[in-house]
Amino acid sequence: MESHNLTLRDVPNEERPRERMMQVGAQALSNAELLAILLRTGTYQESAVHLAQRMLSHSGGLRSLVDMSLEQLTEIKGIGSAKGLQIQASIELGRRLARSVMNETVMVRSPKDVADLMMEELRYLQKEHFVCLFLNTKNHVVGQETLSMGSLNAAIVHPREVFRAAIKRSSASIICVHNHPSGDPTPSSEDIQLTQRLVEAGEIIGIEVLDHIVIGDQAFISLKEQGLM
Repeated sequence: MESHNLTLRDVPNEERPRERMMQVGAQALSNAELLAILLRTGTYQESAVHLAQRMLSHSGGLRSLVDMSLEQLTEIKGIGSAKGLQIQASIELGRRLARSVMNETVMVRSPKDVADLMMEELRYLQKEHFVCLFLNTKNHVVGQETLSMGSLNAAIVHPREVFRAAIKRSSASIICVHNHPSGDPTPSSEDIQLTQRLVEAGEIIGIEVLDHIVIGDQAFISLKEQGLM
């Protein structure tokens, strides 16, 4: 019985992203072509490239695709759970690769060091993610943990959870980082209040909160540099 799925072998040469990738390299491919390679097949109506283009159009672009749930992905016609999971696995690998550079050779000397470390991981997310970086006595980053997702407030990010994670890693100090999906890193009143609360708790426990960095789109703000903590 003939399959109804259109594989990449069934479409014209100019729409075969795998062949193009072999010839010209991954850097030369469009987002849709790279996505088509992950999808592998399209549907009986369209090639994988066309499905990928429609997927990006539906999501609003690559940046929005990153934060879509499996349920949202499978709402797109032609995307079943297998394809949705393939996309999510690829996104997670990208995130882990971004984090893989973080080890004890990374030393934080300035807010820019933190921004350089976290920008690519956080700038595309569609929800606010609150992340703690844990440092040793030499200001080497020894770990990180995402402690909340959603709008920042004291109810979501509690000092108890922050410093429990810091103590578990024997941290000498911490740096808080979170993103603003709007792309504007200007701290909100909630950001400032939460930071002050964490600083006070850190003084009692003996683990210094060195800074709180807000990440926007290719921009960041240090609450320490702004005199807000």
